[in-house]
Amino acid sequence: MKRMSGKKIKAVIAALSVLSASMITCGAAAVPAAKAVSKPARQMETLGRGLVAVPTKGGVLVSWRLLATEWNGVTYNLYRGSAKLNSKPLAVSNFLDKQGGKDSKYAVAPVVNGKEQKKSGFCSVWAQNYLSIPLTPPNGGKTPDGISYTYRANDCSAADLDGDGQYEIILKWDPSNSKDNSQKGYTGDVYLDAYKLNGKRLWRIDLGKNIRAGAHYTQFMAYDLDGDGYAEVGCKIADGTVDGTGAVFGNASADYRSSNGYVLSGPEYYGVFSGKNGKLLTHINYDPPRGKVSDWGDSYGNRVDRFLSCVAYLDGVHPSLVLCRGYYTRTVLAAYDYRGGKLVKRWRFDSNDPGNAGYTNQGNHNLGVADVDGDGKDEITYGACCIDDNGKGLYTTGLGHGDAMHIGDLDPQRPGLEVFDVHENRPCKAGVEFRDAKTGQLIWGYPTNKDNGRGLSADIDPRYEGEEQWSAASSNVYNCKGQVISTTKPSSTNFAIWWDGDLSRELLDHVWEKTTRTGIPKIDKWDYKNGLTNNLVTFNGCLSNNDTKGTPCLQADLFGDWREEVVLRTSNSRALRIYTTTDPTFYRIYTLMQDPVYREAIAWQNVAYNQPPHTSFYLGNGMANPPAPNIYLTVAAGSTYRSDTGLALALRHQKTYCFKITSLNGKEPVLVSGNSSVIKVVQKKHKDHRADFYFQVKAAGRKGESAGIYINGSKTPATVVTVS
Repeated sequence: MKRMSGKKIKAVIAALSVLSASMITCGAAAVPAAKAVSKPARQMETLGRGLVAVPTKGGVLVSWRLLATEWNGVTYNLYRGSAKLNSKPLAVSNFLDKQGGKDSKYAVAPVVNGKEQKKSGFCSVWAQNYLSIPLTPPNGGKTPDGISYTYRANDCSAADLDGDGQYEIILKWDPSNSKDNSQKGYTGDVYLDAYKLNGKRLWRIDLGKNIRAGAHYTQFMAYDLDGDGYAEVGCKIADGTVDGTGAVFGNASADYRSSNGYVLSGPEYYGVFSGKNGKLLTHINYDPPRGKVSDWGDSYGNRVDRFLSCVAYLDGVHPSLVLCRGYYTRTVLAAYDYRGGKLVKRWRFDSNDPGNAGYTNQGNHNLGVADVDGDGKDEITYGACCIDDNGKGLYTTGLGHGDAMHIGDLDPQRPGLEVFDVHENRPCKAGVEFRDAKTGQLIWGYPTNKDNGRGLSADIDPRYEGEEQWSAASSNVYNCKGQVISTTKPSSTNFAIWWDGDLSRELLDHVWEKTTRTGIPKIDKWDYKNGLTNNLVTFNGCLSNNDTKGTPCLQADLFGDWREEVVLRTSNSRALRIYTTTDPTFYRIYTLMQDPVYREAIAWQNVAYNQPPHTSFYLGNGMANPPAPNIYLTVAAGSTYRSDTGLALALRHQKTYCFKITSLNGKEPVLVSGNSSVIKVVQKKHKDHRADFYFQVKAAGRKGESAGIYINGSKTPATVVTVS
């Protein structure tokens, strides 16, 4: 659909609504444009092509990753067997093969300056539009007071655990007697499993009886924390935890549970596990510590054990772990780096420290991670407040605790990022709140006098540039300027997902059955013309998670093109199903998993009240081409050298470029040009860091000519350089 002109947009707004007199707004002009800052490249995992082929009514939809490192100037050839399917190279990373069938096999090859590069491996056609991963639930049991329990699959995360360039799924098992912190009672143990996409289980970790089960207790981070090409998994552990190799941590017989089922005594720990085999690699005393239970807002064990966690690039280059405790009253965050097999503290923020009183009672049941101030380093948006990369408070709005929050480029006409947050406080001067992510300045908001427990931000109406917002507070839908564009809102305020072929976002929710307290997941689309919510697909045979919250196990761009997959548990928890779209798209966007804000959101998605991910750039109707992220890739498993440059590089005639090649075995690499008359290796120097070698190359050829750059005689170029 064509975007409406500014005059038409104004006319529609005027026809729909006169802005409410209660709307709170501040002048956006007060926010200065950010100064240009030289930002370092961030570590990012090395991914494979992620090629998938899915049957559709019209044939076979073939889809693959467009990597951020090949964002500029790379196209693709697609093969069914030995037959090339495209007459000219494809700019997008999906293709509907109308002659494809169940026995077809596909491969894709990037094309740089008209020259085809190495093909991917071949993939087969799925039997249906989902991939099934078989599960074996843990055995149920009985609590000390004789109550039986079973297990159901719950939250998931994704990371490359074994370094093969393909994501594995990390799954948390929830016992049927898991508890909210406000509820007393024993629970069964919490288990973490790791699965390859082919169904192989890599390991199982039993967190033991001293880790209570519930949405607020176990927040697990799956990420390559040390940049070795293999992701680790971190979470809170205790005496009796059994790692993936069967080794018991601490005192196996220790039982710190009270007669009410709470764990309010005994030591607390945080552990980092190997993604390859689940072995416990290192541990520390959990920070922030429990201390006196009543210091957190009550004495019976509710608020003391409200945990959050995230991964953030606090130095702008490497990922750090941030461990959090408390948000109703006292709030504490502690940041750690995992380097050389050890957890090393970076900083700690405590709302009890002098000058931090305004940060009390500002946290949410979730958080967000992004570089909000443009310095290349991440901040943690902790509900109604924000903690800077150095562990100092950046700002606090004073609007208080909330249940849902969204951070990203929600209004592309403004510089920087925005936050949409909803709040519980009654009354609240801006219980529906849209603010500047850098300063906390209120851009617009509406007062509420109720617990505004749900809020969502997503581009669902192409008539308005930017994302739309709505919440449980009213039936209104707002555009990103705070103007009411509809007095009827979608039927769900839950997750938003990029699913079909357009740039609008669809709505991921469930059909809730009160009597059984189960929900069947579904994806709907908002009909903005008629104010209706229309169903696209219902995932029969599956169930949603987390009771009325209706969340998936995971929503993420796991493979294929930039659209998102949804991971769901079957109704008997005997399998996970990873559903993918069957709709072609004409839009060229690199894999969302190489956008730092989105990738970090996948890491924190399992935290407490799960929220959908957003990107650092505006992804929606009327979007500009997203900027390529400034990243460098971790080394693929088995590699000995890493280049800081991606697949394609343009270099002006007679100009030079300095390559950084990192050696993983201490040996000096040899850099060779595939055609020295076009691209010359002119200088080599060794910098201070023993693992980093620098090579200067010069564009000697004519405009349009290109040559590959090879490391140590490899048959595959580390990059292809074109003279521009």
